[in-house]
Amino acid sequence: MIERLKQILEYYDLSASSFADTIDVPRSSISHLLSGRNKPSLDFIIKVEKAFDEVELEWLVYGKGDFPKNIKNQTKEKNIERNEAPSLFTKNPVFDQEVEKKSNTQFSESSKKRKEFDSFKDIKNILVLYDDGTFEDYKKK
Repeated sequence: MIERLKQILEYYDLSASSFADTIDVPRSSISHLLSGRNKPSLDFIIKVEKAFDEVELEWLVYGKGDFPKNIKNQTKEKNIERNEAPSLFTKNPVFDQEVEKKSNTQFSESSKKRKEFDSFKDIKNILVLYDDGTFEDYKKK
């Protein structure tokens, strides 16, 4: 793994101290790792993988795969991102569409639609989780 860390330093043209600053670890820990005195912790490995887009976790830990990430893997990740569910907090074009107005006489509800409407459930409470670990619980009065 030491050799792979050296590859990352060389690829990004970083000194050991700038690398430590980039991943937010003490500079001495990089020195100890590169000299072979210490082995990297899981926290360290995760920080490296998150800080550098071209580093794959499997390559960093096991030496399997490519560095920098090859184009195939980047394309695969982009395809996965496209297939993910949309965020609740991004603008959704569906909601920008104009609502078609109809008079009540134009609706003829089938029994199936009535059953769906009858099975509608009331919201009891909503829990909002924040990224800082706090939350708010909204309960129906």
